[in-house]
Amino acid sequence: MKRLVVTADDFGLSLEVNEAVRRAYREGILGCASLMMGAPAVKEAVGIAKAEGLPVGLHLTLVDGQPVLTPERVPDLVDSHGGFRPGLVRPALRLALSTHARRQARAECEAQVEAFLSAGLKLDHINAHHHFHLHPLILTIVVELARRCRAPAVRVPLEPGVPPYRCALLAATMTPWARQARRRLRRAGIVTNDALFGLYDTGSMTEAAWLRIVPRIGPGLTEVYCHPATRSGTLPSEAPTASPADELAGLLSPLVRAALDRAGIRRTSFAAAREP
Repeated sequence: MKRLVVTADDFGLSLEVNEAVRRAYREGILGCASLMMGAPAVKEAVGIAKAEGLPVGLHLTLVDGQPVLTPERVPDLVDSHGGFRPGLVRPALRLALSTHARRQARAECEAQVEAFLSAGLKLDHINAHHHFHLHPLILTIVVELARRCRAPAVRVPLEPGVPPYRCALLAATMTPWARQARRRLRRAGIVTNDALFGLYDTGSMTEAAWLRIVPRIGPGLTEVYCHPATRSGTLPSEAPTASPADELAGLLSPLVRAALDRAGIRRTSFAAAREP
């Protein structure tokens, strides 16, 4: 059976992102969203999830975002403005070299999970902003949290096939870590996606990208993730090459829905995919 989870990341980032998620779930092909607990519009996002019955997971954020804990409790993770530092290399090295940073990262991850559950939401999945859970030290924390909270699944950002030229370096960098993460997660008894799309089209999941991807979706559990918003004025942090409004249009496209139906692809959420 071909099963597909369509996920919107950065839920809670802004009102424009929240409204796009609401519309894509109500009117389009969106199956779930990944919630940033420290984001500016998280309260509105929680309200939408409850009102719409939208399955939501936790978008763990340790870079390029806001912490749930006060900056004084995570001083080695934040900048002078109290936000997580941007980029991946320096935060990754800091975690590797500093026991203080590792303890603070664990405390922040636990606080984000607690904030999620305290909001009265059922955990559909766990992933991380900029796929930072591929860091082995963060993955250890994620495995523990996923087992403790019985999270239905954890994302593995491993896209099949030969990457386009512009993504070759990204693929070469991420693939070994993603393969290792999949092995660790599955050894721990945690469900992961069998395939993923959206990595090589991050910020450009338009109708055209969807129509190119649908024929490549095979048997098993596939995830496609995207970053929609209702207008281009509030851009998700992935610096997309297309408008977030174009990503919303892709999720609402009748052509995409028809292509999925013709291919016999069943749309679901991670939690529903685990049900018999």
